[in-house]
Amino acid sequence: MLEHGGRLRRAAQEYDIPLDHWLDLSTGISPFGWPVPDIPSSAWRRLPEDDDGLIEAARAYYEAPHLLPVAGSQAAIQALPLLRPASRVGIIAPGYAEHAHAWRHAGHQVTTQAADVLLAQAAAWDVLVLIHPNNPGGERFDPATLLSVHAELAARSGWLVIDEAFMDVTPQQSLCRHTEREGLVVLRSAGKFFGLAGARAGFVCAVPALLDALQEQLGPWTLSGPTRHVLRLALADRAWHAQARTRLGETSERLAALLARHGLAPAAGCGLFQWCRSDEAARVHRALAEQGILTRLFDMPPSLRFGLPPDEFAFTRLDQALAEVMR
Repeated sequence: MLEHGGRLRRAAQEYDIPLDHWLDLSTGISPFGWPVPDIPSSAWRRLPEDDDGLIEAARAYYEAPHLLPVAGSQAAIQALPLLRPASRVGIIAPGYAEHAHAWRHAGHQVTTQAADVLLAQAAAWDVLVLIHPNNPGGERFDPATLLSVHAELAARSGWLVIDEAFMDVTPQQSLCRHTEREGLVVLRSAGKFFGLAGARAGFVCAVPALLDALQEQLGPWTLSGPTRHVLRLALADRAWHAQARTRLGETSERLAALLARHGLAPAAGCGLFQWCRSDEAARVHRALAEQGILTRLFDMPPSLRFGLPPDEFAFTRLDQALAEVMR
């Protein structure tokens, strides 16, 4: 199992600080989650059904011609490599490590490189995997450039796989609307923007034949009935989407300014996190944890990812802790 953010119980035990005394900034999950209503009892008592309106709500939200609900984009990350013969796969680095892990585990030849290197060497890959915006590096890509690279890959039956788990704050940059093109696969997550990580829900946007193969690989009932009920409502709540995008953008900018004041000017970020490169990343991570503030530590390169503080008290607490830690 690879390391991930959000392991708050382990941190509480390691630093001997009660669970409810922590400020968890280790994930890119929105602290301003969609307000989940009561779930009807029928959602718990019946098997999930595909004709419940979720697909239609998701296609409208993502502007995708075709898509498949999955148990978080992680499920697709693990299953997609099983749908191709041995391939040369280029994967963005630094980035979400599960991509490279899954393709290697399935027997593919994997190379991890910076995005500009991967894009410049597109002829070297059968599959190119990018994260847009990247996690944690924050790289963004011109959609026209990505479509041009996709055309080059697709001409020789290659794939361009784009993980858009953090795209919801800037949906105009998404490639979901172009996924009627053979070999273009876009992954979306409902956990980050909607603050519904516990639902374990995501979507794959691609051509029907690939989605059928993926569904066959994953099996039936990839999402529970309660999850499908909640997602259908959340994806249709247009007023909340607009309000959330504004709030997340403003909060992320405020976090970036706070970090910069303490000598941790972010190297990159998006509406859901800020990423700071520092040779002192491990020391800062430990020092903040000793004060009950959990961040996400990366070794290569040495860096920290800060999720969004949820309120004024959290901002003040982080400000005061950094003043001491960075003194």
